[in-house]
Amino acid sequence: MYHKKTSLGMDENIESILCYAGIWVTGLFFLFFEKENNHVRFHAMQSLLTFFSLFIVSSLILILPGIGLIIASLITFFGTILWIFLMYKAYIGEVYKLPFIGDVAEEMVFGDSFDD
Repeated sequence: MYHKKTSLGMDENIESILCYAGIWVTGLFFLFFEKENNHVRFHAMQSLLTFFSLFIVSSLILILPGIGLIIASLITFFGTILWIFLMYKAYIGEVYKLPFIGDVAEEMVFGDSFDD
């Protein structure tokens, strides 16, 4: 399978995985430093929006007495499954858009449509 190179010199599927690997932090990194590859920039934005949102929600829910820890643990569990799934999709070169967040990521990075 052929993968285009990126402005950072890596294959786009590897760089796309790395957008998710460090949760939202690497998404932010690649959003700023990958200037040419739209495929990678989409994954970076989707990672940033998804996992930063989950981090904030999970942190806020923890202040709820009793049930907060249970709900935050469930968010972490399902977030981990989502994280693995998105890394797999990025590795195979698929631009997998999450409901709502994928559309927002696409809009923020590319405007109205995804063009690579």
